[in-house]
Amino acid sequence: MTLTTALAPRDPWSVVPSLGNLDAYIRSVQAIPMLDADEEQTLARRLRDQQDLQAASKLVLSHLRLVVSISRQYMGYGLPQGDLIQEGNVGLMKAVKRFDPDQGVRLVSYAMHWIKAEIHEYILKNWRMVKVATTKAQRKLFFNLRSLKHQFKGEEGAEHLGRATLSDHDIHRVANELNVRPEDVIEMETRMAGGDVALEAPTDDDGDAPVAPLAYLADEAHEPTRVIEAHRRDWLASDGIALALDQLDARSRRIVEERWLQVNDDGSGGMTLHELAAEYGVSAERIRQIEVAAMKKMRKALTEVVDA
Repeated sequence: MTLTTALAPRDPWSVVPSLGNLDAYIRSVQAIPMLDADEEQTLARRLRDQQDLQAASKLVLSHLRLVVSISRQYMGYGLPQGDLIQEGNVGLMKAVKRFDPDQGVRLVSYAMHWIKAEIHEYILKNWRMVKVATTKAQRKLFFNLRSLKHQFKGEEGAEHLGRATLSDHDIHRVANELNVRPEDVIEMETRMAGGDVALEAPTDDDGDAPVAPLAYLADEAHEPTRVIEAHRRDWLASDGIALALDQLDARSRRIVEERWLQVNDDGSGGMTLHELAAEYGVSAERIRQIEVAAMKKMRKALTEVVDA
């Protein structure tokens, strides 16, 4: 490499914006030269008539600084500037593709609307999990309400200066200026004042963290496993017991029913071991053994049905 080659100025159109570093990216796009009207017309015609991708590239690159400038206007929505620039670049490319050099306007004026449209769409989709603006009037309100609020509160002698909400007078001023109903202004102000709430608790060790909504909003009665367990308990308490009792002989069945299923009006149970022993002419220990064997047989019958 010769010294002349080493000291040759770098082609500004060869600048590739840095990835992963926003400051470096902004410095790179600021170094890309602007186009004068004749150059812009020539490149636009080459793209339109010849589908020249190199011409399209130069048109896009020369207006990247415009996207950066516009993105700064939307920094107050809490979204990363890098994401805003990325969406604005999408709008810029759409504008370049549709730009007609014979319309008598500069690309910068035409592209501005496309860039803002893409950024608006991104903000509306990502500013809140729940959409705050769906209709055309609501979208207009969303992007103008905050600036108008600052304008009204900054005016000399404005009422409610320093307060977060608009006065009735200012609500009607906003409605008249944006050609919407006062009710729409109030509703949008309420939506913008709200915030997202995480359903789950933070995953840290802070014992003082507030209880997450998931803890008290969950409907455990309809949780699938609980529903299955509830159905199983209901079946065991009715049809299951009846099925198990059918597996016993008459004496064993009566002993189980008297010992476990009989409830008198006073809340007491059925017959005792000694009462049953006297009735059948055997010892109380023998009644207990029959009861244990019967319960094992019933448990086995129920297990076979449940596992089937």
